[in-house]
Amino acid sequence: MENSETTRLSRLTAIIIQLQTKRLVTALELANKFEVSKRTIYRDIRALEHSGVPVITEDGKGYTLMEGYRIPPIMFTEKQANALILAEQLVLKNKDASFIKDYSEAIDKIKSILRYTVQDKVNLLADRTRYDEALHQERNSSNLSDLQYALTNFRLVCINYINKEGNSTERIIEPFALLSTENWYLIAWCRLRKEFRFFRLDRIQRIEIKPENFEPHKMTLQEYFDKFH
Repeated sequence: MENSETTRLSRLTAIIIQLQTKRLVTALELANKFEVSKRTIYRDIRALEHSGVPVITEDGKGYTLMEGYRIPPIMFTEKQANALILAEQLVLKNKDASFIKDYSEAIDKIKSILRYTVQDKVNLLADRTRYDEALHQERNSSNLSDLQYALTNFRLVCINYINKEGNSTERIIEPFALLSTENWYLIAWCRLRKEFRFFRLDRIQRIEIKPENFEPHKMTLQEYFDKFH
């Protein structure tokens, strides 16, 4: 999908949300909000009507939705929910107490509409993720989302990993937790070394999530630190 189409789809969705949350919305109000022309808003409203959304036009006043019409609750994919949990970790490092409170309450509302299976997984991920602020450090990783998924679904992962000496090995690992200090790190049980190991995400050259599951490790992240450090 081209970028302009993606932008329009996002705008159409946002217009529906505006119509759901306000009694009446004018074309000018929508045009100003989305930084487009009123002509574009007119076309968007027609597109919504053609797709079956019951938009009512009140002449000289604006637009409203037919009474009783509601779109279903937003359904996040697992990876989208995981991204929100990671964002929550970043916000918790903010120094503004009111901002933290507002964001935490928003995340709680989002969690409340997730399917129960996804709720369990995002709560597990929140317990298994630590983010420490490191100034002037650039964290490089393109595998975080896949590893979050493998961690919460207890899936084996095959990686090609380059150690600090520059040697490459293939490992089968059982993801346990994600940490961020000066870099992103994965704590995982390494089947090659038969022990828990730290893996720097920017040293993972290739990743493959296997169809096989592993037996979940029955301990919290804090229990891991108490036992092994």
